[in-house]
Amino acid sequence: MNILALEPYYGGSHKAFLDGWTKSSRHDWTLLTLPAYKWKWRMRHSAATFAEQTKELIANNKKPDVIFCSDMLNLAEFLGLAGPETAAIPSVVYFHENQLTYPVQCEDERDYQFAMTNLTTAVAAGCAWFNTAFHRDSFLDAMSAFLKKMPDYQPVETIEQIKNKSLIAQPGIEDFPARTDRKPGPLRILYCARWEHDKNPEDFFEALKFVKEKNVKFTVDVIGEQFRDSPRVFDWAKDFFKDNINRWGYQENYQAYKNALLEADVVVSTANHEFFGISIVEAIAAGAYPVLPQRLAYPEILKLNEQPENKVFFYNGTVKQLAEKLRKFADRVNEKGGLWKTGEQKLSRLVDQFKWPVLAKQLDDNLEQSAMV
Repeated sequence: MNILALEPYYGGSHKAFLDGWTKSSRHDWTLLTLPAYKWKWRMRHSAATFAEQTKELIANNKKPDVIFCSDMLNLAEFLGLAGPETAAIPSVVYFHENQLTYPVQCEDERDYQFAMTNLTTAVAAGCAWFNTAFHRDSFLDAMSAFLKKMPDYQPVETIEQIKNKSLIAQPGIEDFPARTDRKPGPLRILYCARWEHDKNPEDFFEALKFVKEKNVKFTVDVIGEQFRDSPRVFDWAKDFFKDNINRWGYQENYQAYKNALLEADVVVSTANHEFFGISIVEAIAAGAYPVLPQRLAYPEILKLNEQPENKVFFYNGTVKQLAEKLRKFADRVNEKGGLWKTGEQKLSRLVDQFKWPVLAKQLDDNLEQSAMV
């Protein structure tokens, strides 16, 4: 099939998703993209921009079989502007995130028009894909509650419509080489989340502080994308943990990022928000031992309901239990030279399903099925 992909925010996880899939896909792809800059403006203007570009493609006998877009596009607006020939083409929207449950520091900062754009896009699409069931359910539950606040003409029936045409399509990851023998040294802790408040870095550093004050030896890699208004706790932590820091800040290239994952003993999350957790999945694939709060998308990703033995990779979400786990892991590394016990290595095989050569075929199949809806 010929696929036209429309990505208004071609950067970060959006770019990685499209690049990974198209590289391994059996379909033919045309990508119309815009740089990952000023996301609000991208959501406002990309429909008009892409509509004109799509008209040119069709005029040049390059009509696609399917239109595939991300949640950053106002699909309903695009289909209206691009004309009836484009509107008749099957369309699929992929929700990396959504603008109703994506966290903001103050709820007054939220622009509900973007949330309504997500709603109308999902309604306009032939099929709505979500990266996890957790994401889909939290979005639809929040949207239902939001619509009921409207004074009249509440389109609550759209919630069931979206749910009925939804599909869970998890994103993929690149392959990682096998680990070499671990070099001697103390526990190596990895924190690879965005430097933003929703990732709850305060709990991570509080747990590390507790471990440090118990005279436990460890090193820490604090990587991830940084922003101009990153939480102040990072400035404090850089000074307080200066003797423990191995890597600090966004890695200069993908190879440097991979090296950090391949060297980590344990990868930690303290997130209060996570629709999927691609960096955590990548770290597991690279051989790191996950320590995750038992909430958000993490239980779904590690199939906790189906494989209750995976509970060992979770903590109850408190600083106290996280700190205690890290202290015990430091002892285990000192005694055993590593963290994995017999039988636990199968977790790395669990995440094999997310590697692009495997996942692309499944997504290709899903796209063909969606095109027939």
